[in-house]
Amino acid sequence: MPHIDVKYFPREVSSEEKEAIAAELCAVIQKHFQSKEGALSVTMGTVAPDNWKADVYDRIIHSPDLVKKPGYQM
Repeated sequence: MPHIDVKYFPREVSSEEKEAIAAELCAVIQKHFQSKEGALSVTMGTVAPDNWKADVYDRIIHSPDLVKKPGYQM
């Protein structure tokens, strides 16, 4: 623990870019949660624009645990 889940519209993201993103996200989480690097996990997955509302906005963004709201509504 903790686990980070990143969802984004389909686009080219190389393995190197994913590794860099994961490393930077983990560094922030380690700093604020005092977590060990080996305790963190990260997933990154694409969501088609047509599925964003149903798969992400309605299910995740409406969560009471949401900390940062997006600047859009659906």
